[in-house]
Amino acid sequence: MQKHPFISLEQAQRIIEDVPTPFHIYDEKGIRENARRLNAAFAWNEGYKEYFAVKATPTPALLKILQEEGCGVDCSTYTELLLSEACGFTGQDVMFSSNVTPAQDMKKASQMGAYINLDDYTHVEFLERVAGVPETVFCRYNPGGVFSMGNDIMDNPGEAKYGMTEEQMASAFEKLMKKGAKQFGIHAFLASNTTSNDYYPALAEILFQLAVRLNKATGAKIKFINLSGGVGVDYRPEEPASDIAAIGEGVRKKFEEILVPAGMGDVSIFTELGRFMLAPYGHLVATVLHEKHIQKDYLGLDACAANLMRPAMYGAYHHITVLGKENEPCDHVYDVTGGLCENNDKFAINRALPETGIGDVLVIHDTGAHGFSMGYNYNGKLRSAEVLLHEDGSHEVIRRAETPMDYFATLDNTPFYQKLCELCEQD
Repeated sequence: MQKHPFISLEQAQRIIEDVPTPFHIYDEKGIRENARRLNAAFAWNEGYKEYFAVKATPTPALLKILQEEGCGVDCSTYTELLLSEACGFTGQDVMFSSNVTPAQDMKKASQMGAYINLDDYTHVEFLERVAGVPETVFCRYNPGGVFSMGNDIMDNPGEAKYGMTEEQMASAFEKLMKKGAKQFGIHAFLASNTTSNDYYPALAEILFQLAVRLNKATGAKIKFINLSGGVGVDYRPEEPASDIAAIGEGVRKKFEEILVPAGMGDVSIFTELGRFMLAPYGHLVATVLHEKHIQKDYLGLDACAANLMRPAMYGAYHHITVLGKENEPCDHVYDVTGGLCENNDKFAINRALPETGIGDVLVIHDTGAHGFSMGYNYNGKLRSAEVLLHEDGSHEVIRRAETPMDYFATLDNTPFYQKLCELCEQD
């Protein structure tokens, strides 16, 4: 089975005239259509809002597209807060979900008027000390144990560093109310990248029941329930894709079944989707630099794990298309590699592709989230450009590629910096 890229070889060649490979490219049309499907799926909830997880793709041009489609942002660090503020996100368009939180980060979130989501019971006192207690506070829940659906174990919250026990949440709500908080939100993240349409409804059932119990135990006004992320994408072409309409309807049924009879039908539902929002609408475009034929056949790209870490770090699958050869038989087997001095710098192992050679342009699929954002500079490799493919077919560079001077910039307090500047100018 194959995935279909959103650019053709001819489009890629035109872009490469402006922007040498490797680069990440994003499909504006796909992003907007997907955001609209999500909003439609949860339109039954009057207060629904998607808070895009900035960590997935911290690129201003993409954040602005999502803002235009009605999304807020989910931030976890001071830097993400600054970036979001520069893009025009303030106040309750910002969710701050952090852990092991520095005082500077908490103060900034408070100054912006963001929703603050506390990860630990001890953060109640920390919040009051560094920023004061706002009228609305979220608390993150960790149920412990394993999270399963039917016979399938989805994840292991008992081993996760995030969130509070139910008893801690009740105590936190009571303490926060004494300090001036008037309404509350509940947040949890129990599984990652699941394409099961049952995940969000199962999580919603857990959180809706928790909300009812906490309301009865503490009298706290619970106004928001944040289902966080976890809705996945079909990285492998044979995998089922998440059906967001079915997911939204599943959550609605749990809402009507649990919250409405408890007199909590005014609760607003939030989500914090990163991967689902952008991953399928991004490609890493790279060119084959070298072939190698030893015990195996290798294709060496001008991209490497510094451009896309997931295959090297997790063994994650990303589909690959050789542009211009989409209809040719995949009758050759290659390891597709980058040029890092690490043997795990491989985008694919034993991957069946059409016969491919030097100069061929490859698309690595589903890199729109946790792709560019996880880049790094090992081996002195430089981060690539980012390009936006507009709905009219034109393209725009929305982040230039790094240069050696970017890499050396933090040496400006050393005697080596001037010499490095001179060497870069000579080249």
